[in-house]
Amino acid sequence: MAVKVLGISTSPRREGNSDLLLRKALGGAQQAGAATEHLRLCDYRIEGCHECYDCSQTGDCSTRDDYQAILDKMLDADRLVFATPVFFMTVSAQAKLLIDRGQCLWVRQTVLRRPLFEPKHDRRGVLIAVGGSRSQRQFDCVRQPIQGFFKYLEVEYAGSLCVNQVDEKGAILKRPDALDEAFRLGRMLASTEMGLPQRPLKIELF
Repeated sequence: MAVKVLGISTSPRREGNSDLLLRKALGGAQQAGAATEHLRLCDYRIEGCHECYDCSQTGDCSTRDDYQAILDKMLDADRLVFATPVFFMTVSAQAKLLIDRGQCLWVRQTVLRRPLFEPKHDRRGVLIAVGGSRSQRQFDCVRQPIQGFFKYLEVEYAGSLCVNQVDEKGAILKRPDALDEAFRLGRMLASTEMGLPQRPLKIELF
């Protein structure tokens, strides 16, 4: 059975720079034999976490919108590629909405002691981030929330591809090095023969 790879694009721009890298990564995964799906978060309606604590009893979010449909896709996938632009030194607003709604996943694991998968599945994920600043620190506060989000999805964080000084729409197309790395990262992620690296890959193109 083919590995299922879900790519989540959190850019508010259709075919923005982070989204173009995501599509390259999914192309690499397809070449490796994976079944891929591209999900554009802006096509869905997701509210922020209401901090109502309803999930403390059930482990499920009680807010009714498109979050459950997205969660089902994330739980069905073997691999996740999470792509975001950098806004004010962190993930996009769209990405943060999805991450915050993961509070119910945190409750399941830490309060209710209910794992998502029994037995544990081989699930891996990578981050793709693009920022316009020259700063090499702009990605620090992007990796941390994604690592936490992956943890409660029971996804092993396998690494990241971060590219700076890319801002105008389509500018990433002038960075063949970034496009090549995204393709390679997708191929690596989709492989069932390669084990997880001892340390998460940290690909930075400055």
